[in-house]
Amino acid sequence: MIFSSYRFLFLFLPVTLTGFHLLRRTGRAVWVKLWLVAASLVFYGLGQPDFFFGFVLLVLSNYYLGEGIVRSGRRAVRISLLTATILWDLGLLFYFKYLNFFLESVNLLLHTGFSLYHVLLPLGISFFTFQMLAYVIDVYKDGKPAATLLDYALFVTFFPQLIVGPVVKRGELLPQTEGEGLLRFDTVNVYRGALLFSVGCAKKILLADPLIAFASSFYSGDVGQASLAAAWTGVLAYTFAYYFDFSGYIDMARGIGCLFGVELPVNFDSPYKARNFADFWRRWNMTISRFFSESVFGSIFHFGDGIVKLVFATLATFLVSGLWHGADWHYLAWGVVNGVLVCCANIMTLYRRSLPKPLAVSLTFIASVLVRVLFDCNGMVQAAQVYRKLFTPEPWGGFMAGLRSLAASNWYVLGLLVVGAAICFCCGNSNAISKRDSFGKRDAVWGAALLMLSVFNMSQVSGFLYFNF
Repeated sequence: MIFSSYRFLFLFLPVTLTGFHLLRRTGRAVWVKLWLVAASLVFYGLGQPDFFFGFVLLVLSNYYLGEGIVRSGRRAVRISLLTATILWDLGLLFYFKYLNFFLESVNLLLHTGFSLYHVLLPLGISFFTFQMLAYVIDVYKDGKPAATLLDYALFVTFFPQLIVGPVVKRGELLPQTEGEGLLRFDTVNVYRGALLFSVGCAKKILLADPLIAFASSFYSGDVGQASLAAAWTGVLAYTFAYYFDFSGYIDMARGIGCLFGVELPVNFDSPYKARNFADFWRRWNMTISRFFSESVFGSIFHFGDGIVKLVFATLATFLVSGLWHGADWHYLAWGVVNGVLVCCANIMTLYRRSLPKPLAVSLTFIASVLVRVLFDCNGMVQAAQVYRKLFTPEPWGGFMAGLRSLAASNWYVLGLLVVGAAICFCCGNSNAISKRDSFGKRDAVWGAALLMLSVFNMSQVSGFLYFNF
């Protein structure tokens, strides 16, 4: 189910909120939690009915494996259960997401003839699998008592963060929901949540969706026949579309969490203002970056290790990150290039070299636009075509003719690019809303206006781009 849809906004969310507040008034936290778990399972089932029972099985299996780790007093058993959990979760992720890519690669390299399978990609599996893994690893490391089954189920299934994150750690969510935490009510949280949701909805519907439509049309067409102006517009359209699509989702997710009295962690922090690629990845999809940093980078590099190991750990981390984003060679190439750029940033930091901030931010943004081609293309062949088109000069007259033609038929998209750039580089971000302690009439008017504009333009529901991962 999509947050920016009539069904969610006028049916699912009001019903879920009404039930939550009615049950909260009974003073029985267990009923509140059962209601939220049930609502979250309905939310997932409506979005992915084919994997509903598989999702429930995955939640239960991870819980009882974690429970076994806590209850066992023998280190060998604990290690065995942790290993079994990792193999179980990553094995399922491999089957659903990477099996066909693996078979295609084997067929290509070894000239074999393995048949490909029709495998369903469950919605959100890349996100909730990592959240469950992080929980079990935390349980293994800290030795604290495991959560109850109900608290764990709510931790994993809580619908605002279920599909596209943020990937929440045990200590970030469970203290808010365990015990009587959900019975507390703060009016400011409702104002904060409504404003965050309105801002996120506007980002998605008013900015991201039109840019996605143009960019996907460019990449699905013959990029070799596009004009230079159309090629740069298509590449920039996806650059800003991903920004507003993902940050819009995060704002909506955090806003919905506030409506239920739950604060989700910051997951997006103006990445296009980053001074280098290391800074960029500390700002984009922050909880996933944290997961890879702790589980991959932290397993290879430790404080005091040399620069060679730092480079190796960084490249390995981004290779895994590229593969996580998609099962194709262009995603791996994208991960490697990002890793190289992060290595360059880390080396400059080690040797205390830096550029003036305006120049550093500009170069980082331009590099992110060019690297994104590897992410957005349909394969390495198309990526090469796009790069060739971007850097093949056109006669001035031909370029201006192409720009005039583009502006005549897509003036709205060009305007959105200007507005999007102004927001990204010149404005604060919505994280400031979550830090505020009071809200006034101006906030109410502003939020209502954004939500009304979004609702009036909600004629065609489009999924979030990160649903594909």
